[in-house]
Amino acid sequence: MSIFEAILLGLIQGVTEFLPVSSSGHLTLFGRLFQTDATAMLSFATWLHMGTLISVVLIMYRELLVIIKDLFGKRMIRLVIATIPAVIAAVFFGDWLESLFSGNTLGYEFLITGVILLLTVLLKPKQETDKPIGYQEALFAGIGQAFAIIPAISRSGSSIAALLWSGVNRKKAIRFSFLMSVPAILGSFLLDLVKIFKDDVPPLQGVSPIAVALGVIAAAISGYLAMNFMIRKLNDKGFLISAAYVIALGALILIDQTWIHLVF
Repeated sequence: MSIFEAILLGLIQGVTEFLPVSSSGHLTLFGRLFQTDATAMLSFATWLHMGTLISVVLIMYRELLVIIKDLFGKRMIRLVIATIPAVIAAVFFGDWLESLFSGNTLGYEFLITGVILLLTVLLKPKQETDKPIGYQEALFAGIGQAFAIIPAISRSGSSIAALLWSGVNRKKAIRFSFLMSVPAILGSFLLDLVKIFKDDVPPLQGVSPIAVALGVIAAAISGYLAMNFMIRKLNDKGFLISAAYVIALGALILIDQTWIHLVF
């Protein structure tokens, strides 16, 4: 993997992690375009997630400090509840989920993301301005996040949609989705480290430390900008544009897989 490819993938990761269009799906797609080894790509994506973790900390540091100061408080409990479904999915379906990163079902997964976004906008779930995010809402968001372990199904899109359908207003849903990404990214990173120590061949073989570092920096910067944009600007129009984009992308991938075979 060249330094240019690493930086480009970092920029893609940062933007698509927080916009509801799926970072894992885009990284899988561009990994195929660059003909990157699937194992190395999966591990490199984990390092890129550490870049977006930096951007989450910079944006959400006040909320994170409050949680750290009250480790057994309601905020931490909600975050734990929201994380449990993804942990269960990773433990029981980890091998199957990892096999999906081959990209063979990528087109269908992008279409599913598009349908989730489209239904959320068109059916307009009722949102209560003052409704807090309780344990039940956190669980629904966690189920959405667990579903999004599948590549090309957006983590932010699924978790935000779950919260919106629970009646939570858009701003609260977006910020809680950002908080949910912290344990998800850390957990994924730790699992990847375990694989590195267990496997005979390091997954990052063929990717230089400089390329990794520049990719992480690119992901952190673009992630920070994308988060700011979402907090200030993401509305129904933004959801519709995202839905149209992933549906079109999914359709193009299916056309390529079926007839053209330029990438798949």
